[in-house]
Amino acid sequence: MYRSTVQVDVMTIPQPLAQVGEVAKLTQASGFDGLLFTETGRTAYLSAAVAAQVAPGLQLSTGVAVAFPRSPFVTAATTWELQEATNGNFRLGLGTQVRKHVEQRYGAAFSRPGPRLRDYVLAVKACFAAFRTGTLDYHGAFYDLDFITPQWNPGPIEAPDPKVDIAAVNPWMLRMAGEVADGVHIHPLGEPGYLARHVAPNVAAGATKSGRSPSEVAVIVPVMTIVGDSEEERRNEREYVRASLSFYGSTPNYAFIMDEAGFEGTTARIREKQKAGDFTGMTAQITDEHIAAFATEATWDGLADALLAKYEGSATRIVLYNAIGDPQRFARYGEVAQRISAR
Repeated sequence: MYRSTVQVDVMTIPQPLAQVGEVAKLTQASGFDGLLFTETGRTAYLSAAVAAQVAPGLQLSTGVAVAFPRSPFVTAATTWELQEATNGNFRLGLGTQVRKHVEQRYGAAFSRPGPRLRDYVLAVKACFAAFRTGTLDYHGAFYDLDFITPQWNPGPIEAPDPKVDIAAVNPWMLRMAGEVADGVHIHPLGEPGYLARHVAPNVAAGATKSGRSPSEVAVIVPVMTIVGDSEEERRNEREYVRASLSFYGSTPNYAFIMDEAGFEGTTARIREKQKAGDFTGMTAQITDEHIAAFATEATWDGLADALLAKYEGSATRIVLYNAIGDPQRFARYGEVAQRISAR
């Protein structure tokens, strides 16, 4: 599943809407291909709408928005407007979240999340078709949609249908992404070995099942970087990455990624410290060897080559996980992004 061109996005947590415009304009001016909005306490969609107005041409995406609390029609209609507002430069990224959040925070159904998300993606795409044709007739295992009138139809747009991507970790979800989605968001623990062992073969199997080339499925990989021309400059980022890896490494569903990368038992040790309330101890379980495997460390001049050496051929887009912050460093990250995209 060889991929020759790598585009570079920057990841951000949605800010107060009054601040989003400046982030978007700076991202575009710095030379990034796109801006990816995560979804936490603030929604990703509203931030994307603001960014679309101030940075025309910047590629925008949700990475990822929580699917199940929103009906497929609501998600499709929102996405349709954003695709129109960006002149075709919007990607819808969807994820399941975890049961406790979906059921107890959102009050939505979560049973059989993988098959439910598959059905959700197909329902969203059926809505896109309905917006063009005026006919909605989708019947899946979880969603039945067969009513639309002109009053409730946003109507055709000049841009093509939006791309729909999903977050996936385990083999079943990766195959499903290859089968029904336009792209897959890889977890931040997705080091090159995991991409080779799990992502490439499973996405390819899903794509083959649906009769298309695996290269048609975008592989979107967030990357943690440690960059600087001095040890002092790199030290702070290294400790930030160490803390991030301990957070992600505490999730049992991701344990196999660390185990297969040669760090068996890391998740169990982190969870032991977590249960004891020892957050310093959690971070201490992440060694410099973990960081070398799961992050990319380089000088400023060497970062573009280091990232390409790791991800060229396996990633369609890389998303810089920790680029936003100091404006001067952000500008330098933008220069790195330009060098990668120009290759």
